[in-house]
Amino acid sequence: MSLLPFCQWLADTRGSIALHESLFMYPLVESAHVLTLCLFLGMAIMFDLRLLGLTLTRVPITEIKQRLGPWMVAGFVVMVITGALLFYAIPVRSYQSLWFRLKVIALILAGLNAFVFHAGIDRRVAEWDLASTPPRAARRAGAASLMLWAIIVVAGRMIAYNWFDCDKQPQPHVVNVFAGCVVPPQEGRR
Repeated sequence: MSLLPFCQWLADTRGSIALHESLFMYPLVESAHVLTLCLFLGMAIMFDLRLLGLTLTRVPITEIKQRLGPWMVAGFVVMVITGALLFYAIPVRSYQSLWFRLKVIALILAGLNAFVFHAGIDRRVAEWDLASTPPRAARRAGAASLMLWAIIVVAGRMIAYNWFDCDKQPQPHVVNVFAGCVVPPQEGRR
């Protein structure tokens, strides 16, 4: 099942066209996305480094979470809203981007990592709150978070480049498959 027809319909809506062709609005949304990414990611990196036992080792995890948490949530909410608007502005190109697909997969994995952390080891934070080196499960969650957010940032940045755009044919068949390109059989193989 392909979402391409939905993305093509979405691209033809007045709002999508207006946002994409706007002289000021699209760059403002993109800038807000990057700035709130910086806010969220800065706080998340500090938290993850604490989970790894690499920084702020004398500060309880609960205090760090209490102080950084509201900023992380605010940054995340605005980042998601502006990210959805960026997708809305160019849905077909985004949907058919290998980088966008990698970013979405990494976002899902980062969400699962956060869920597992909060549903598991974080429920027993009182047992290890003051430990300079948190338990292995907490360290794994912090390391996974750092790795996944690095992938998300790099993949997100690469979306802007057209290395593997579907309208750039011919390109390797595997690229067309993973990007969801719909190309005539004679154009899509190399």
